[in-house]
Amino acid sequence: MKIFANRNPRVRNRSRLETRPTDCRFRRFECGQALLELALTMPLLVLLLLGAAVAGRLAYAAIETSNAARAGVQYGAQNHITASDYPGMETAALEDAPNVSGLTATATNFCACSNGAASSCAAGDCAGARIMEYVRVNTSAAFDPLIHFPGLPKTFNLSGGAVMRVWQ
Repeated sequence: MKIFANRNPRVRNRSRLETRPTDCRFRRFECGQALLELALTMPLLVLLLLGAAVAGRLAYAAIETSNAARAGVQYGAQNHITASDYPGMETAALEDAPNVSGLTATATNFCACSNGAASSCAAGDCAGARIMEYVRVNTSAAFDPLIHFPGLPKTFNLSGGAVMRVWQ
C-alpha cells in the first residue's frame, strides 16, 4: 500500500510551482520596489544620523563646560591663598576644556558664618561662629553646530557653575 504525502486535489502540478523562476519577468510591477524604498528612506536615515552627531557634540561641549567650572573651584578651594587667586582659578578652568572654543570663566570668593549669617570675610564678622570661605567659578561658551536644523537656534549658550568650600 502506497501512502501519498499530499492528496489535495487543488494542487495538481507541484513541481511546476516550485521550479518557477523568480526574476522580474513574472513580477513586472514588483521589480525595483526595494530600490525605491531605499531611495525614499535614505534621506531620512542620513538626517537622523546627522542629528545624532550634532546632539552628541552638543552634549560633549556642555559636559566640558560644566567640568571646567569644577576644575576651577578645585584649584581655588585648596587654601586661603588660592581662594583669592582669581586668575589662577580662571586659568585652571580654561585649561580643563581646551576643545571648547570661546570658553570664558569668572571666579569669585565669598564668606558666610557657620550659623548661617552673612559675612564680609572680616575677622570679627561672625560673633560666636566660624567664618567659612567659599569659591565660585562660572563658565560659559557659545556652541555653534556644524549643521543647522530648522526650528533650532543657530548657536546654543552653554553655562556651568560650581561652588566649593575652602579647605581650612
